[in-house]
Amino acid sequence: MRHQASTSIPEGADGSFSSMEEAIQFAPHLAVIANPATYHIPVAQQLAEAGVHLLVEKPLSASLEGVEHLIDTCRVIGTVLMTGYNLRFLPSLQRFRDLLLDHAIGRVISVRCEIGQFLPSWRPDTDYRYSASALQKLGGGALLELSHELDYLRWIFGEVDWVKATLSKQSNLEIDVEDTAHLILGFDAEADGSQLIGTVNLDFIRHDTIRQCTAIGENGTLRWNGLTGQVKKFEVGGNEWSELFHNQHQRDDSYLAEWKHYLSCINEKNIPLTTGEDGLKVLDIIHAARQSSKLDKQIKINKLKVEGKNSG
Repeated sequence: MRHQASTSIPEGADGSFSSMEEAIQFAPHLAVIANPATYHIPVAQQLAEAGVHLLVEKPLSASLEGVEHLIDTCRVIGTVLMTGYNLRFLPSLQRFRDLLLDHAIGRVISVRCEIGQFLPSWRPDTDYRYSASALQKLGGGALLELSHELDYLRWIFGEVDWVKATLSKQSNLEIDVEDTAHLILGFDAEADGSQLIGTVNLDFIRHDTIRQCTAIGENGTLRWNGLTGQVKKFEVGGNEWSELFHNQHQRDDSYLAEWKHYLSCINEKNIPLTTGEDGLKVLDIIHAARQSSKLDKQIKINKLKVEGKNSG
């Protein structure tokens, strides 16, 4: 579906629509929501009410408004709602998670996560100033655009209890959103009262592109490199990193795996790896981070008020 009527047909397509009425009348079996994040929920809700299965590109929305209603609609009707956090489908990240859950470095006591890439280099053939990443009205900013990290941290280390964050625009990029987000996360406490603390650094300004997560444990350190597909370990008493896993993925590998998984969930009536609830929980963290940066205080996620959620 396009926002304007067009006579040209994209390669591989049978046609196009320019209104929701036309799209719903077509009675699609499934839909991929890939417009700017600020428009995800209004479009997705109409399709959900028509009984359409939905794969919604991350983030699920730019705010919390309407998200729970969408999730409830899909649950009542019985359609599959999946949030497009495709990094979970990378073999290297899956191996990193498995090793940690198998206690390869014992109890994890600290986590360091970072991703950075210079925004104008993301899509060299387009003007970054008019991209969804650069504009608040389209759901831009480092926190929303790079929220993959928040999703996989939850997936690996559990739910986040509180957030302390600083969001800022540090560069001269012509954008009206934050280009840098620094978060400290406190995960849910263990039975013995201990609490894992993690740091997350997200930015649009770094020229030496990086995506990695380092877990520091009582019996060593484990590191995932999201660019090279490597998982390395540093042993207690060691003097160098050893490679435990290496899978150099191509750009589209995780998207293809995600798509196949989505179709299988529809056909076999399975729960997707990244549910609508997962998307909502990431938005809870994002909302708390925004509040934390604004108020300069630690925000406990489970104490967010419903009216605060709907303010976005």
